[in-house]
Amino acid sequence: MSERFIVLQSSSAVIPASASMGGVAIAHAPVETLSLTEVDLSKAEHASLRHDPRTRAIARAMPMKLIEPVESGAVTEPQAGGETWGVKAVGAPDSPFSGEGVTVAVLDTGIDPDHPAFQGVELVRRNFTDGGDDDQHGHGTHCAGTIFGRDVDGLRIGVAPGVRRALIGKVLGPGGGSSASIARAIQWAVDEGAHVISMSLGIDFPGFVDELVHREGLDINPATSIALEQYRANVNLFNELAGFVNSIGAFGHGSIIVAASGNESNRPQFEIAVAPPAAGTGIVAVGALQEGADGLRVASFSNTEVDVSAPGVGVISARPGGGLVSMSGTSMATPHTAGVAALWAEKLKRQNGGIESGALLAQLVARADRTLLADGAEEEDVGSGIVRAPLE
Repeated sequence: MSERFIVLQSSSAVIPASASMGGVAIAHAPVETLSLTEVDLSKAEHASLRHDPRTRAIARAMPMKLIEPVESGAVTEPQAGGETWGVKAVGAPDSPFSGEGVTVAVLDTGIDPDHPAFQGVELVRRNFTDGGDDDQHGHGTHCAGTIFGRDVDGLRIGVAPGVRRALIGKVLGPGGGSSASIARAIQWAVDEGAHVISMSLGIDFPGFVDELVHREGLDINPATSIALEQYRANVNLFNELAGFVNSIGAFGHGSIIVAASGNESNRPQFEIAVAPPAAGTGIVAVGALQEGADGLRVASFSNTEVDVSAPGVGVISARPGGGLVSMSGTSMATPHTAGVAALWAEKLKRQNGGIESGALLAQLVARADRTLLADGAEEEDVGSGIVRAPLE
């Protein structure tokens, strides 16, 4: 009996000849490549690969789900122009940078390519789902609009509207997605030259337990134990992928991954820690902020143990079919962070002729600001503060 696994290996590693492989090798460094494959393994083959020092990660594919907005509502009143509160809060209107020359990847539910907010943007699209190519949910369109959307009816919705090339990986369809498709999409985005990769999704742990119980006939206790084991394995997989993405920066084409921390908290009753893939080492976990009378405060739903924070409540952006819509969630904070990262990437590229992942990550996190936050904000809730655009 064999099961399907995701295997991440160095180029010199050898998959058992009996395995069914479908991965493609990707460049990591002149002396090393990594290969990501989906493969059916017997118990013996799994054990052999697990003990092979060339194997970086091996995990069973787990279901991934959209980090659904906490609330969403149509914007029915005409906007008075200017910019959304989130774009203003991160300092984008005062920045001399616009994201020009930077490639951004959005791994989400797709995009409405005909929306006016994306006119003039080269949209390189790839569908990793069984559904249609376009955005049938609205989440991906909204996130993309916040990162690089052009003005809509005089309102600036995009943090980095100078981005001219965007990679749109549709990784979530009507039935969700899987950690395998997300891993392939990250690989694809890196291959296509992404400097910033934005993801507002998370592992569906309850869904995986339910699958083991109802589809494989396991009792709840062993199903939960197996799910926990594979949860850890998937965290390691994303750790290794993030390490690979970050290492590319040593060769002048840096990339970073930003991801939503999740909306499972219910403050002040309880707080939930950041969920994978945002929990992976080297991935920037983003918390959500909301406006308050005495400054910006962590949103009640925002998960803890984040690296940075950004506007995530009442965020206005593009809606499929045209027009605008307001959404709230760490999913909305993440594209603000990705947009600011694109501004920093442009600055680094102009200064140095290339982008190093470490430098980009350092600028994004270290330049975050706490002065706009209300008193009492804890570091685990807001990270180093609200991300801020470069001013010179």
